[in-house]
Amino acid sequence: MTNTQHVVMWSGGITSWATARHVIAEHGTASTTLLFADTLIEDEDLYTFNDAASAQLGVPITRVADGRDPWQVFEDKRWLGNTRIAQCSHALKQVPCRDWLAANTHPADTVLYVGIDWTETHRLPGIVKGWAPWTVQAPLTAPPYRDKTELLNEARAAGLPMPRLYRLGWSHNNCGGACVKGGQAQWARLLEVFPERYARAEAAEVKMRALLGKDVSILRDRTDGTTKPLTLAALRTRIERQPDQLDIFDEGGCGCFTEELAA
Repeated sequence: MTNTQHVVMWSGGITSWATARHVIAEHGTASTTLLFADTLIEDEDLYTFNDAASAQLGVPITRVADGRDPWQVFEDKRWLGNTRIAQCSHALKQVPCRDWLAANTHPADTVLYVGIDWTETHRLPGIVKGWAPWTVQAPLTAPPYRDKTELLNEARAAGLPMPRLYRLGWSHNNCGGACVKGGQAQWARLLEVFPERYARAEAAEVKMRALLGKDVSILRDRTDGTTKPLTLAALRTRIERQPDQLDIFDEGGCGCFTEELAA
């Protein structure tokens, strides 16, 4: 009889830890893999959390990497990732993981687990379709329902450190807090807390605008009832001069493993 492999799509965030804990409780450590795709712009503390979580769960982290960071992907694709479309998820997360799955598993005896919770069940059909022919499960969409605060408290009770980005106000622990889908509020926080990361992204955006010769930007300005590009340079100037013009409710998040795979 074939033994089933259980592969947790590990992001370094709290929901992937909670998902892994559930899988290990049900199936044990021997058949469980924690598959982590490194974007190469992760917060240093993510690796600290990975090491601590791996030791606590009793399963090593299996790391894959494309070798590029998101800004290099945007240059190669000649498309600046933004709050609507970001090819970095596909190139740096989904493709390396799918390549690993193809080389190391068989869909007939492998189950993938993604860390979406009960508030995101509407995304599950697309995720299932995207990862076919592998079977996909999302344990956190079923009872008992807990939010991220409760999961973080459970991780702390298990002896794990809270990842730094969560402590600093981010809703995710990915891409060093510089997710292009993050919205104005996330980028304002990045400017305040990690100005060097903001400067790196701002320079990359300037380079892409010159490369493409187009008025493109990561963010969008929706003031005055219209939508137009909002560069990181313009946002920084706005924060410095007119902080009341910041859309504090414009904050998204990444779902790198949990989007339908691009064609």
